[in-house]
Amino acid sequence: MARPLRPVLRAVTYTRWLHLFIASALAMLGAFIWGPDDLPPVIGYGFLVLAPVPLLAVAATVPATRILETAQARLLLYPGPHARGGQREPGLADTPAASWTGRGRVFVWLVLRLWLGFAAAMVTMQGIFLTVALASESQWEGFDSEVLPLPGAWHGAYPLLVPVAAAAVLAVGWGSGSLAAALAPRLLGPSAAERLAALEERTERLLEHNRLARELHDTIGHALTVAVVQAGAARAAGSPEFTERALSAIEDTGREALEDLERVLRLLRKDAAPPSRRPGLAEAERLVASARGAGAVISAEIEGPLESVPGPVSREGYRIVQECLTNVLRHAGPVPVTVRIAASAGVLELFVRNKLPVEAADGTAAPAGPGGSGLRGIRERAALLGGEAVTGPCDGEWRVRVTLPIQ
Repeated sequence: MARPLRPVLRAVTYTRWLHLFIASALAMLGAFIWGPDDLPPVIGYGFLVLAPVPLLAVAATVPATRILETAQARLLLYPGPHARGGQREPGLADTPAASWTGRGRVFVWLVLRLWLGFAAAMVTMQGIFLTVALASESQWEGFDSEVLPLPGAWHGAYPLLVPVAAAAVLAVGWGSGSLAAALAPRLLGPSAAERLAALEERTERLLEHNRLARELHDTIGHALTVAVVQAGAARAAGSPEFTERALSAIEDTGREALEDLERVLRLLRKDAAPPSRRPGLAEAERLVASARGAGAVISAEIEGPLESVPGPVSREGYRIVQECLTNVLRHAGPVPVTVRIAASAGVLELFVRNKLPVEAADGTAAPAGPGGSGLRGIRERAALLGGEAVTGPCDGEWRVRVTLPIQ
């Protein structure tokens, strides 16, 4: 017994009913003003359901109409934990209808909602009047002669039909509301083009978050590595002059890391001011100087017009060199390092090599495994720019060679 009565006991049945009554307001207003009795039934009711259509067409051309209809649908068709097992409404759009296709679907929704609401409202009101009449003894004589004549043995049994009439009214309300709830996602939901655009936007956002994560890894990792190496070297040296230089290098590197951190945090805030400029290869000398200050012996060769390298390639190239030097300081220590940055016709070449520690050269340890996040980030950056990155040991050295197109 509980299952057949479930629709009657759920609040969503009645909120959907109310949703349809609201939709029939224009047609019902016409019924009260002109009245279907003034015209033949077919013409009268046809006029009531067709006269508001031009107004609905005008309303559908307003992009914000879809937002209003979606808000009503969310509130009344899917109003909470008693609807669809507590799940949210299935895929209604949260944006205005930007295309004419979307506005056309809104127009179809408005028309179908009007017609469905008007039919449900008429049946509901007539059903209520019928139910009251069946229960009223003063109406039985009229039923005998005009509406539902019963055999003499059943004369006066009209109250027995009250549950049938009430059940029919409830069935119409529940069925029409369920139909409206099923139509809403198809007509008020995002179109295929809008879903594709939303998917692309989400993909871009995820890619941006991954890029920011790599930048934080590169910047903060480089700064902390320089600070740790400098602090250890200063303690071991015991020289006031070396300690002063080490503290200066730590200060400069930390300041750069804070600037990069602030820029990344600004990117993560929707209402933030435009982010500060990201460093490029034109500032590679500063990067090399920072690594030298950490104790690395670096031989740098910088060739070609780096200032003419396109922005994305220059910025990603800077991060690649930064990650290479960070890996050297972290895994190999203060060993000789060769850095070559060359921009030629159509190609940017980045080459970093360093002497492997004795244990790594003997094969007992490696400075960084191929699965490390730093090396993986270098390869990902190169691949995204259409280039190639080759990393690994060779002749007692650890080498990173990256080639990037710069057309």
